[in-house]
Amino acid sequence: MIKQEVTIVGGGSSAHILIPFLSGAGFNVNILTRRPEEWSSKVDLQLQSINGELEEEFKGELTTISDNPAEVIPQATYVILCMPVCKYRIALHGLAPHLSKDKEVFVGTIYGQAGFNWMVDEIKLKFDLNSITTFAIGLIPWICRIIEYGKVGVTYGCKEVNVVAVSPPERFDDLNNLFLKNICERWLKKGAFVQADNFLSLTLSVDNQIIHPSRCYGLFLKCEGKWSRKEDIPYFYRDYDQKSADLLQALDADYSKIRETIKLNYPDLSFTYMLDYLSLERVSYQSENTDIRVSFTTSETLGAIKPPTIQLENGQWIIDKDHRFFTDDIHYGLCIAKWMADQLSLEVPTIDSIINWAQQLRNERIIDGKTLILDSESLTKEFMSGIPPLYGLNSIDDILD
Repeated sequence: MIKQEVTIVGGGSSAHILIPFLSGAGFNVNILTRRPEEWSSKVDLQLQSINGELEEEFKGELTTISDNPAEVIPQATYVILCMPVCKYRIALHGLAPHLSKDKEVFVGTIYGQAGFNWMVDEIKLKFDLNSITTFAIGLIPWICRIIEYGKVGVTYGCKEVNVVAVSPPERFDDLNNLFLKNICERWLKKGAFVQADNFLSLTLSVDNQIIHPSRCYGLFLKCEGKWSRKEDIPYFYRDYDQKSADLLQALDADYSKIRETIKLNYPDLSFTYMLDYLSLERVSYQSENTDIRVSFTTSETLGAIKPPTIQLENGQWIIDKDHRFFTDDIHYGLCIAKWMADQLSLEVPTIDSIINWAQQLRNERIIDGKTLILDSESLTKEFMSGIPPLYGLNSIDDILD
């Protein structure tokens, strides 16, 4: 039997999970990475308890390690992106010329927010690709970290339920049986995949895209995002304060205005998995959390994480305004939601406040008062943001799939 080929694009934490799981399931696994010299052909994954005890170990093997898409893309039946959201479009345009046109190719991402279907449709049109099946997993299926880059990863377990959108939707069963079951449920005995009716449900069911900017904004309001000593920098989650929790709740409320208006305006469409923050957590983890702040401060797996900071020449530490918490979560997160709010004539004051704060911090022009500046270079520069008009989508009708 000929082994199916999967190519992982990017070397994030998720790649260190996928390689052992997919290799163990009988796939030939390749990786396309900017750092091929740092990858071993053998990649191990440790399943640890939250106390750091080794519970199980999985061994993986890479067939090809390359920074050249021509070496690892043409033969792939599955191509999956493991990288920051703001890099998706750049990666897709780089690999698109090498995708097979003679067979079905599943192109997906491990973290499927920000309109991943719009991004894939963009390359399908530009490169005349008619055999792509697009899929996007709503949230990363596992809690995962890197122990040694290119060699050893660690997971502390997975979500109880994972949500995926697929286009064409009738390809879900084959994708699930042949691929998705092999990246979680087969090994961890939970984390089965359920199908979202549309990609828009994933784009508007968010966790990191509202957690990160609201927490960074909360730290800025509390202490201007500046610390004299590294030891003074609070933990991102362990020290999560009520101000940050209130901002997250207000930001989610703005998203809920958008979600509920879309549901009201399109009653014939199903948005089963278009969920607010706590509802999404309850589905994903089967949890009973009702308090946002407590859910962070008591998390053992998130406890050691610090905010993204850089040190200035004067020794002071400040929030890193070029971190993916901005390039992902503002430009490919809040800006998309803001565009939808403008289309629906909705007031979203917390989204406005955070975008306005971020644009000042980054010296950009994104919003003027309460309106996105759609012709601003801060949004329109190539691959800078993911607002729908950049894909030729100019109304809410256009973004429905």
